[in-house]
Amino acid sequence: AGIDGIVVACFDDPGIGACREVASGPVIGLCEAAVKAASMLSTSFSVVTTLPRSIPVIEHLIHGYGLSHQCRRVRSAAIPVLALEEEGSGAREKVRDEILRAIEEDHCEAVVLGCAGMADLTEWLSAETGIPVIDGVTVAAKMIEALVGAGLKTSKISGYSTPNKK
Repeated sequence: AGIDGIVVACFDDPGIGACREVASGPVIGLCEAAVKAASMLSTSFSVVTTLPRSIPVIEHLIHGYGLSHQCRRVRSAAIPVLALEEEGSGAREKVRDEILRAIEEDHCEAVVLGCAGMADLTEWLSAETGIPVIDGVTVAAKMIEALVGAGLKTSKISGYSTPNKK
């Protein structure tokens, strides 16, 4: 009650459907926002995430969002999330290097960062790689602003209707 819109700030988009059932305003997850933005900015994209264990979850989400035909590959930089904050860890460079491999091997035109912890890297990575590098945190927040500003709400008939009281 009283919330205009919600950003679920985890790239695995956990609980999006349940949130949409209980919220009246729009609910957007980072993965959904980022891959849909990538599909509008390029004809193909790859995702670079932190750990290999995230790859199947992200592939499943992209398929569910109907964008498997544009997603070339989901890749991992094989780094723990917290390494992104550690000086001298080399984590940022590993992400950059994985993006460069994606450009060469996947022939992608854009890259989506598959972790909220990478949000502050987009400008640097875009400059380093020469392609759009998309962060779901910023894109999801801007999409929520746009949907709320347009006066849009979550549909309450059928799929996202309010759960019955038990």
